[in-house]
Amino acid sequence: MASLGHTFPFYVGRKPIFPMDTTLAVIVAIFVTALVTFIIILPGIRGKMRLFWLLRVVTSLFIGAVILAVNFSSEWFVGQVSTNTSYKAFSSEWISADVGLQVGLGGVNITLTGTPVQQLNETINYNEKFTWQLGENYAKEYTKALEKGLPDPVLYLAEKFTPNSPCGLHGQYRLAGHYTSAMLWVAFLCWLLANVMLCMPVLVYGGHMVLATGVFQLLGLLFFSMATSLTSPCALRLGTATLHTHHGPAFWLTLTTGLLCMLLGLAMAVAHKVQPQRLKAFFNQNTGEDPALEWNPEEGGLLSPRYRSTAESPEPQDIPLSEAYSEACCKEEHHREPDCAL
Repeated sequence: MASLGHTFPFYVGRKPIFPMDTTLAVIVAIFVTALVTFIIILPGIRGKMRLFWLLRVVTSLFIGAVILAVNFSSEWFVGQVSTNTSYKAFSSEWISADVGLQVGLGGVNITLTGTPVQQLNETINYNEKFTWQLGENYAKEYTKALEKGLPDPVLYLAEKFTPNSPCGLHGQYRLAGHYTSAMLWVAFLCWLLANVMLCMPVLVYGGHMVLATGVFQLLGLLFFSMATSLTSPCALRLGTATLHTHHGPAFWLTLTTGLLCMLLGLAMAVAHKVQPQRLKAFFNQNTGEDPALEWNPEEGGLLSPRYRSTAESPEPQDIPLSEAYSEACCKEEHHREPDCAL
């Protein structure tokens, strides 16, 4: 090996690493583009409605982006450790590296970064992904990783999530990811319906859909927490250190967004009962009717006769008459006077 510069000629080179997950990059780009577009047309809105409109747009886009991003994120369960460990099979060489583990709803991502990156005349910087989504075979991907000759820390962690591993992590996290992803897709559908309803004069139902968006997000977290706690934690020993995992940013971001949606939904329900006109004004649906009137879609709304204002009710009005018509009326009254006396 000395003649080859301490390299391993039978192993394939490492894959190029994109600094960010491409799916997350696409999602962020779409929502940022939508936000920039709305900001461009913001000067066309006058008065206080400009601030209300911007607040609604930013909040809605944030909720939708979070629901989609966490569904494809690999940071629901994360862990990282710095250790000295063996590098590859059939070699006695050890390296100093940072080993990272990210568990998502659709698979596991394992990173290996040398400290320093250049060791053993190689660039030690690996980022490998193993998926268990529908249509994917985790065991086959692990077999391909063995054939490629990936570093020992990567293969060790990947082996813990195989279906035949005694740790049982594969079934545990695959079940959690399946149900959590389903709940998040339902939450995303509720978010779409909420945006449609809030653009129509059915604000109370839009608030109900916002509330449902938060409920389904919290249900997804409940399924994930229950499924991942079915078995005892599996020890992940890497060289001289042990890797410990904990809830990642995707979990806490989903929790925060779910609570925010529930708070907004409850606030809209209360505002519809207490101050319906102010709620309409916030969503730019104040049509200028009498504030004393209360709109109720179940009773026919403002089209119902019971909500007719006094200004619209017919009242006796004095209509000016022409002089000729007035004289004719006076003569007729004079002729009728004797009749009345009789």
